[in-house]
Order: sequence, then structure tokens, then C-alpha cells
Amino acid sequence: MAKPLLEIQGLDIHFKTEDGDFHALKNVGFQVKRGSITAVVGESGSGKSVTALSVLKLLAPSATYTSGKILFSADGETVSDLVRYDYHAMRKIRGNNISMIFQEPMTSLNPLMRCGEQVKEAIL
Repeated sequence: MAKPLLEIQGLDIHFKTEDGDFHALKNVGFQVKRGSITAVVGESGSGKSVTALSVLKLLAPSATYTSGKILFSADGETVSDLVRYDYHAMRKIRGNNISMIFQEPMTSLNPLMRCGEQVKEAIL
């Protein structure tokens, strides 16, 4: 039986702020099975965007993955924990194996990357 394409287990994320630590995600978990469609729904401010951005590790530098796993299996057999991946390992996966269409794809750029780098990454 093939492994899920993506599985998030017990994910907790904190942001460092001027007012202290902000616990943005608490024990988030779900699976995305191969060939299925999964919707993440919730109220404004409930953590949907933080959850989605955490998979690709596109969160601000003030974010800390305090616990949990983001398990990804491109081939259905090998499972990798993306939380453990560094910047260079994630660059190899982004676009090739995992992509994201932002809410406003024609106007959205990631504020953590230079514009030229984002255009270049999309072309490559």
C-alpha cells in the first residue's frame, strides 16, 4: 500500500514577536492521499496559511517548528520529514515535487525571497 503523499503529524509552530512567543499552530495533523483533493478550511486567523507555508518552509525567519513532522513521499515508498530539511534541500523539492498556488497567484510573491530569485525558480 502506498504511503500518503503528505502527512502532517502534531505540528506546532511559534513566532518570536516583540511581545514574546506566539503559538501559531498547535498539534496540527492531517493526510493528503495520492489522487485525492484535500481542503483546509477555517476562520480567518485559524492558521490555514501558516500550515500551507510551513510545508514548503516559506515562513518568516521568526518562525520555529517546535514539534511535529511534515512527512512527504514523492514515490509512495520513501518518506522524508521536511521539517528536518535545510534551505538547499527544500529548494530541490520546491517546484519539482511540491508546489503551491497562492490565493492571488498573479500578485503574490514570497516576501522572504528576492523577486528575481522567485522568477528564476519558476522558470527552472
